[in-house]
Amino acid sequence: MMAIAFPMIDPVLIEIGPVAIRWYSLAYIAGLVLGWRYMIWLADQAGSLIKPQDADDFLVWAVFGVILGGRLGYVLFYKPAYYLANPSEIAQTWQGGMSFHGGFLGVLLLGLLYCRVRKIHFWAFVDLAAMVAPFGLFFGRVANFINSELWGRTTDVAWGVVFPNGGPYPRHPSQLYEAALEGVVLLVVMHLVWRRESLRAIPGVLSGAFLIGYGLSRIIVEFFRQPDVHLGFLWGGATMGQLLSIPMVLAGISLIAYSRKRAT
Repeated sequence: MMAIAFPMIDPVLIEIGPVAIRWYSLAYIAGLVLGWRYMIWLADQAGSLIKPQDADDFLVWAVFGVILGGRLGYVLFYKPAYYLANPSEIAQTWQGGMSFHGGFLGVLLLGLLYCRVRKIHFWAFVDLAAMVAPFGLFFGRVANFINSELWGRTTDVAWGVVFPNGGPYPRHPSQLYEAALEGVVLLVVMHLVWRRESLRAIPGVLSGAFLIGYGLSRIIVEFFRQPDVHLGFLWGGATMGQLLSIPMVLAGISLIAYSRKRAT
Protein backbone atom coordinates (compact mmCIF):
# COMPACT_ATOMS: atom_id res chain seq x y z
CA MET A 1 0.00 0.00 0.00
CA MET A 2 1.06 3.53 -0.71
CA ALA A 3 1.43 5.72 2.33
CA ILE A 4 2.87 9.03 3.47
CA ALA A 5 5.35 9.00 6.31
CA PHE A 6 4.20 11.01 9.30
CA PRO A 7 6.19 14.27 9.54
CA MET A 8 7.94 13.94 12.87
CA ILE A 9 7.12 17.30 14.44
CA ASP A 10 7.97 17.65 18.10
CA PRO A 11 4.76 18.55 19.99
CA VAL A 12 6.94 20.87 22.10
CA LEU A 13 8.11 23.93 20.17
CA ILE A 14 10.38 25.36 22.86
CA GLU A 15 11.34 23.97 26.24
CA ILE A 16 13.19 26.06 28.83
CA GLY A 17 13.62 24.22 32.09
CA PRO A 18 10.17 23.27 33.42
CA VAL A 19 8.45 25.61 30.95
CA ALA A 20 7.35 24.05 27.66
CA ILE A 21 5.60 25.85 24.82
CA ARG A 22 3.56 23.31 22.90
CA TRP A 23 2.03 23.52 19.44
CA TYR A 24 -1.26 22.46 21.04
CA SER A 25 -1.30 25.56 23.24
CA LEU A 26 -0.22 27.83 20.38
CA ALA A 27 -3.08 26.48 18.26
CA TYR A 28 -5.61 27.59 20.85
CA ILE A 29 -3.94 30.97 21.19
CA ALA A 30 -3.90 31.48 17.41
CA GLY A 31 -7.56 30.51 17.09
CA LEU A 32 -8.65 32.79 19.92
CA VAL A 33 -6.61 35.80 18.79
CA LEU A 34 -7.59 35.60 15.11
CA GLY A 35 -11.21 34.95 16.04
CA TRP A 36 -11.15 37.88 18.45
CA ARG A 37 -9.83 40.30 15.79
CA TYR A 38 -12.32 39.01 13.20
CA MET A 39 -15.17 39.41 15.70
CA ILE A 40 -14.21 43.04 16.33
CA TRP A 41 -14.14 43.65 12.57
CA LEU A 42 -17.59 42.10 12.14
CA ALA A 43 -18.97 44.19 15.01
CA ASP A 44 -17.58 47.32 13.36
CA GLN A 45 -19.57 46.77 10.17
CA ALA A 46 -22.69 48.78 9.40
CA GLY A 47 -25.88 47.34 10.83
CA SER A 48 -24.25 45.28 13.58
CA LEU A 49 -26.20 45.18 16.85
CA ILE A 50 -22.96 44.60 18.76
CA LYS A 51 -20.41 47.30 19.52
CA PRO A 52 -16.72 46.59 18.73
CA GLN A 53 -15.85 47.28 22.38
CA ASP A 54 -18.24 44.54 23.52
CA ALA A 55 -16.61 42.08 21.12
CA ASP A 56 -13.16 43.22 22.26
CA ASP A 57 -13.86 42.68 25.97
CA PHE A 58 -15.20 39.16 25.47
CA LEU A 59 -11.79 37.60 24.76
CA VAL A 60 -11.04 36.69 28.39
CA TRP A 61 -14.48 35.17 28.83
CA ALA A 62 -14.02 33.15 25.64
CA VAL A 63 -10.67 31.78 26.84
CA PHE A 64 -12.24 30.45 30.04
CA GLY A 65 -15.24 29.08 28.17
CA VAL A 66 -13.12 27.21 25.62
CA ILE A 67 -10.63 25.75 28.09
CA LEU A 68 -12.95 24.89 30.97
CA GLY A 69 -15.85 23.77 28.78
CA GLY A 70 -13.62 21.89 26.35
CA ARG A 71 -11.83 20.00 29.08
CA LEU A 72 -14.88 19.23 31.19
CA GLY A 73 -16.74 18.17 28.08
CA TYR A 74 -14.00 15.68 27.22
CA VAL A 75 -13.95 14.37 30.79
CA LEU A 76 -17.73 13.92 30.97
CA PHE A 77 -18.50 12.83 27.39
CA TYR A 78 -15.52 10.62 26.59
CA LYS A 79 -13.69 9.37 29.71
CA PRO A 80 -15.79 9.87 32.85
CA ALA A 81 -14.71 6.59 34.49
CA TYR A 82 -11.01 7.18 33.81
CA TYR A 83 -10.94 10.71 35.21
CA LEU A 84 -13.07 9.69 38.18
CA ALA A 85 -10.28 7.26 39.03
CA ASN A 86 -7.53 9.78 38.12
CA PRO A 87 -8.88 13.23 39.09
CA SER A 88 -5.40 14.77 39.26
CA GLU A 89 -5.12 14.43 35.45
CA ILE A 90 -8.22 16.50 34.70
CA ALA A 91 -6.19 19.73 34.69
CA GLN A 92 -3.44 18.32 32.42
CA THR A 93 -4.79 19.90 29.24
CA TRP A 94 -1.33 19.89 27.65
CA GLN A 95 -1.69 16.12 27.27
CA GLY A 96 -4.58 16.66 24.86
CA GLY A 97 -8.19 15.74 25.39
CA MET A 98 -10.53 18.61 24.57
CA SER A 99 -14.12 18.36 23.37
CA PHE A 100 -15.45 20.91 20.92
CA HIS A 101 -19.00 20.22 22.07
CA GLY A 102 -17.94 20.99 25.65
CA GLY A 103 -16.06 24.11 24.59
CA PHE A 104 -19.09 25.24 22.61
CA LEU A 105 -21.34 24.88 25.66
CA GLY A 106 -18.75 26.64 27.84
CA VAL A 107 -18.58 29.67 25.55
CA LEU A 108 -22.38 29.67 25.16
CA LEU A 109 -22.99 29.73 28.93
CA LEU A 110 -20.37 32.39 29.61
CA GLY A 111 -21.67 34.34 26.61
CA LEU A 112 -25.14 34.33 28.16
CA LEU A 113 -23.73 35.65 31.44
CA TYR A 114 -21.62 38.24 29.58
CA CYS A 115 -24.60 39.51 27.63
CA ARG A 116 -26.64 39.89 30.81
CA VAL A 117 -23.84 41.82 32.52
CA ARG A 118 -23.29 44.10 29.51
CA LYS A 119 -26.99 44.24 28.53
CA ILE A 120 -26.24 42.99 25.01
CA HIS A 121 -28.62 41.25 22.60
CA PHE A 122 -27.77 37.59 23.25
CA TRP A 123 -28.44 36.01 19.83
CA ALA A 124 -26.83 38.88 17.94
CA PHE A 125 -23.72 38.35 20.05
CA VAL A 126 -23.76 34.57 19.63
CA ASP A 127 -24.04 35.09 15.87
CA LEU A 128 -20.68 36.89 15.89
CA ALA A 129 -19.15 34.22 18.12
CA ALA A 130 -20.36 31.55 15.69
CA MET A 131 -18.73 33.42 12.82
CA VAL A 132 -15.28 33.20 14.42
CA ALA A 133 -15.46 29.63 15.78
CA PRO A 134 -13.95 28.06 12.60
CA PHE A 135 -10.60 29.72 13.38
CA GLY A 136 -10.28 27.72 16.59
CA LEU A 137 -11.51 24.56 14.91
CA PHE A 138 -8.93 24.84 12.13
CA PHE A 139 -5.92 25.36 14.38
CA GLY A 140 -7.11 22.84 16.93
CA ARG A 141 -7.36 20.08 14.34
CA VAL A 142 -3.94 20.90 12.91
CA ALA A 143 -2.57 20.60 16.47
CA ASN A 144 -4.26 17.18 16.77
CA PHE A 145 -2.38 16.11 13.64
CA ILE A 146 0.95 17.36 15.02
CA ASN A 147 0.26 15.51 18.28
CA SER A 148 -0.50 12.32 16.28
CA GLU A 149 -3.87 11.95 18.00
CA LEU A 150 -7.45 11.41 16.86
CA TRP A 151 -6.22 9.82 13.65
CA GLY A 152 -8.48 8.12 11.12
CA ARG A 153 -9.34 4.59 10.19
CA THR A 154 -7.01 2.38 8.16
CA THR A 155 -7.12 3.05 4.43
CA ASP A 156 -5.44 2.32 1.11
CA VAL A 157 -5.83 5.84 -0.34
CA ALA A 158 -2.64 7.39 -1.68
CA TRP A 159 -2.59 10.08 1.00
CA GLY A 160 -2.93 7.66 3.92
CA VAL A 161 -0.51 8.43 6.76
CA VAL A 162 1.34 5.96 8.97
CA PHE A 163 1.08 7.54 12.40
CA PRO A 164 3.83 6.65 14.89
CA ASN A 165 1.31 5.48 17.49
CA GLY A 166 -1.37 4.24 15.10
CA GLY A 167 0.03 0.88 14.11
CA PRO A 168 1.83 -0.21 10.91
CA TYR A 169 -0.97 0.55 8.46
CA PRO A 170 -1.75 3.90 6.79
CA ARG A 171 -4.71 5.81 8.13
CA HIS A 172 -6.90 8.65 7.00
CA PRO A 173 -5.45 11.98 8.23
CA SER A 174 -8.92 12.74 9.57
CA GLN A 175 -7.59 15.65 11.64
CA LEU A 176 -6.78 17.46 8.39
CA TYR A 177 -10.16 16.56 6.93
CA GLU A 178 -11.72 18.22 9.96
CA ALA A 179 -9.43 21.24 9.68
CA ALA A 180 -10.57 21.67 6.08
CA LEU A 181 -14.30 21.12 6.61
CA GLU A 182 -14.87 22.57 10.10
CA GLY A 183 -12.28 25.29 9.61
CA VAL A 184 -11.76 26.55 6.06
CA VAL A 185 -15.01 25.47 4.38
CA LEU A 186 -17.22 26.44 7.31
CA LEU A 187 -15.50 29.83 7.63
CA VAL A 188 -16.16 30.58 3.95
CA VAL A 189 -19.77 29.39 4.10
CA MET A 190 -20.47 31.41 7.24
CA HIS A 191 -18.97 34.53 5.66
CA LEU A 192 -21.12 34.08 2.54
CA VAL A 193 -24.24 33.77 4.70
CA TRP A 194 -23.19 36.84 6.71
CA ARG A 195 -22.79 38.89 3.52
CA ARG A 196 -26.51 38.49 2.84
CA GLU A 197 -27.90 41.42 4.78
CA SER A 198 -31.38 39.92 4.90
CA LEU A 199 -30.00 36.93 6.83
CA ARG A 200 -27.51 38.60 9.16
CA ALA A 201 -30.18 41.14 10.14
CA ILE A 202 -32.14 38.33 11.86
CA PRO A 203 -30.46 37.41 15.18
CA GLY A 204 -30.06 33.65 15.51
CA VAL A 205 -29.82 32.75 11.82
CA LEU A 206 -26.01 32.78 11.73
CA SER A 207 -25.87 30.72 14.92
CA GLY A 208 -28.24 28.19 13.40
CA ALA A 209 -26.19 28.05 10.20
CA PHE A 210 -23.07 27.33 12.23
CA LEU A 211 -24.75 24.54 14.20
CA ILE A 212 -25.89 22.89 10.98
CA GLY A 213 -22.55 23.38 9.21
CA TYR A 214 -20.43 22.09 12.07
CA GLY A 215 -22.76 19.21 12.85
CA LEU A 216 -22.84 17.97 9.26
CA SER A 217 -19.06 18.39 8.87
CA ARG A 218 -18.38 16.41 12.02
CA ILE A 219 -20.86 13.67 11.11
CA ILE A 220 -19.18 13.25 7.70
CA VAL A 221 -15.62 13.20 9.04
CA GLU A 222 -16.52 10.66 11.73
CA PHE A 223 -16.96 8.08 8.95
CA PHE A 224 -13.18 8.37 8.37
CA ARG A 225 -12.04 8.92 11.97
CA GLN A 226 -11.11 6.05 14.27
CA PRO A 227 -13.55 5.93 17.21
CA ASP A 228 -12.07 6.28 20.67
CA VAL A 229 -10.82 2.87 21.78
CA HIS A 230 -12.63 2.99 25.12
CA LEU A 231 -15.93 3.91 23.41
CA GLY A 232 -15.85 2.22 20.01
CA PHE A 233 -19.02 2.28 17.92
CA LEU A 234 -22.14 3.11 19.86
CA TRP A 235 -25.86 3.03 19.12
CA GLY A 236 -26.56 1.98 15.54
CA GLY A 237 -22.85 1.93 14.71
CA ALA A 238 -22.55 5.68 15.27
CA THR A 239 -19.62 7.30 17.07
CA MET A 240 -19.82 9.61 20.06
CA GLY A 241 -18.92 12.56 17.82
CA GLN A 242 -21.87 11.79 15.55
CA LEU A 243 -24.31 11.30 18.41
CA LEU A 244 -23.29 14.66 19.88
CA SER A 245 -23.53 16.38 16.49
CA ILE A 246 -26.99 15.20 15.44
CA PRO A 247 -28.70 17.35 18.13
CA MET A 248 -26.62 20.31 16.93
CA VAL A 249 -27.99 19.98 13.39
CA LEU A 250 -31.56 19.68 14.66
CA ALA A 251 -31.06 22.63 17.01
CA GLY A 252 -29.63 24.69 14.14
CA ILE A 253 -32.63 24.00 11.91
CA SER A 254 -35.04 24.82 14.74
CA LEU A 255 -33.17 28.01 15.63
CA ILE A 256 -33.26 29.32 12.05
CA ALA A 257 -36.97 28.52 11.73
CA TYR A 258 -37.75 30.16 15.07
CA SER A 259 -35.62 33.23 14.37
CA ARG A 260 -37.16 33.86 10.95
CA LYS A 261 -40.68 33.35 12.28
CA ARG A 262 -40.00 35.76 15.16
CA ALA A 263 -38.70 38.38 12.69
CA THR A 264 -41.87 38.34 10.57
